[in-house]
Amino acid sequence: MMKRYIGLLLMALTLLGAGEGNVTKSQKPAAWINGRDPVYLVDLKKYPKFSAKMLLKNGKTIEFASVKSMLNFYYHPEKYPGFGVRDRRQIGEMFVKDYLDGTEIPLRKAWYVFGSRIVGPHGDDLIPLSSKARAELFTKRYGGTKIMSFKELGEKGYGLIRYLDM
Repeated sequence: MMKRYIGLLLMALTLLGAGEGNVTKSQKPAAWINGRDPVYLVDLKKYPKFSAKMLLKNGKTIEFASVKSMLNFYYHPEKYPGFGVRDRRQIGEMFVKDYLDGTEIPLRKAWYVFGSRIVGPHGDDLIPLSSKARAELFTKRYGGTKIMSFKELGEKGYGLIRYLDM
């Protein structure tokens, strides 16, 4: 328990001291140092089926515990100044894992199941799958109220992410 408080304190101090601009080695956010999700501070190794990653145009990679976490960062990167991402134009590719087989797929090519019985690392989440057929198969086994393409997901925007966080 004490380690968690110290980790959170270090994270807060790192984020406060990082400011804007490029992140140097001494300014790396605690999430990069200790393998935690930058949004929810969840241990990345605990939930490999949900993991996602974002490649920045400057060559750095940010790992996330889930799709919901990555999209939360994507819609509001200014909330995480220690990562040196001032706006979305600095973000390159984003990748998710097919929940069923772990295959890495581009965020834009995946299909997402909303409202399934599967709960992510930080509550309700979007479950990525590599095709609509796989998403339909997934819903037969684990339930789900909606299957969405990336385009549909984008139309819902940050409101959907906020809804999932309720």
